[in-house]
Amino acid sequence: MNRTAPTTRATVRRQSARARYDQAAIDAILDEGLVAHVGFVSEGQPYVIPMAYARDGDRLLLHGSSASRLLTTLATGAAVCATITLLDGLVVARSVFNHSMNYRSVVIFGRARALQETDEKRSGLKRITEHLVQGRWNDARQPSETELSATSVMSLPLEEVSVKIRGGPPVDAPADYASSSWAGVIPIQTVFEAPLPDPKLGPSVAAPVGVTSYHRPTKRT
Repeated sequence: MNRTAPTTRATVRRQSARARYDQAAIDAILDEGLVAHVGFVSEGQPYVIPMAYARDGDRLLLHGSSASRLLTTLATGAAVCATITLLDGLVVARSVFNHSMNYRSVVIFGRARALQETDEKRSGLKRITEHLVQGRWNDARQPSETELSATSVMSLPLEEVSVKIRGGPPVDAPADYASSSWAGVIPIQTVFEAPLPDPKLGPSVAAPVGVTSYHRPTKRT
């Protein structure tokens, strides 16, 4: 799917020049990110829940306890909005008004579908696990039938999606460029440090490559 025709609610209106709707931009951010903030309404009360996720082709996969408020609500076909944001820098301007952040974000609207078949659920959980730590599905014990029954996996189609990206230096009012105040960008990087073994780990158990060489895919478009 070439996502180039945004719907009305997925169209970026504020700072529309920063908007992107192409598949490459959407996929790159989703593949690098780790946390989705998922918004929904239950009994008139709005909630936003941070969740692990994975992109699987043209859908976003979410998972959790079958008894959770979020997943039971989504299973009814309720509307959902998911946001993934990568923060790249703090933008320090000459005026307080023009301070900002450099970021890459994706906003997804839609309705999720519960994966029903056991093989489909297992495949979804594998995709989420591999998104978090590559190779982990085969390195660790896989879910039992009881654990699968207690888990819901939801599929949210990537049909109503927008990207918004800000990069570069601050943009100040012309009169402020003569100011003596410092201006620029404080870059932000996510650093993954050396893994810390569980104290209960056996002395002969070595960390797999997916742990010792952990990294996130980075592809800015």
